[in-house]
Amino acid sequence: MFEGEKTIVFWIGLIILAVASTFLFQILWMYAVWEGYGDRFYSLKYQVPTIVGGVVFILIGLYMMKSGVKRKNN
Repeated sequence: MFEGEKTIVFWIGLIILAVASTFLFQILWMYAVWEGYGDRFYSLKYQVPTIVGGVVFILIGLYMMKSGVKRKNN
């Protein structure tokens, strides 16, 4: 899928993908080890914009990676 010469757009897309994945993993990890007061799903509703934004940025990063590869003309 990513065969060919990688341009700067590819590398920026890879960085965006990595940062967005880190944010989503951080949210999942926080709820996996949650031992605080109150219901963990009650506070999850405040994380919905972050989760949706992370998914959107993952899609943007993947699109940038796909469009940032120069294919060889045969």
